[in-house]
Amino acid sequence: MIDPKKIEQIARQVHESMPKGIRDFGGDVEKKIRQVLQSQLTRLDLVNREEFDVQTQVLLRTREKLALLEQRLEALESRQVTPPTAVIPETSVIPETPAAPSVIVTPDTPPAPTDKL
Repeated sequence: MIDPKKIEQIARQVHESMPKGIRDFGGDVEKKIRQVLQSQLTRLDLVNREEFDVQTQVLLRTREKLALLEQRLEALESRQVTPPTAVIPETSVIPETPAAPSVIVTPDTPPAPTDKL
């Protein structure tokens, strides 16, 4: 936000630079100038110098980090000779066997003898 003392100083300078006839209206004109300045400056969405300097430093550090990351990326890309290809490892193929009973019973075949006595 803008310092109210600065707004007052600007309003006073504007008031003093006006022709003598308008200046004779006195404090009302200066007060109105101050109000208009305050409302117009708030609409501008300004930042103070300290905030601006902080953001400038943040931007500089971010640019430095970006430059370092770009250098690292270039180094990694230059080391990579060929793009990796998908390698499918050879595996031994196990034939699928159906889970079948060891004895197949059909309606024409008599049941297998059991050793029950």
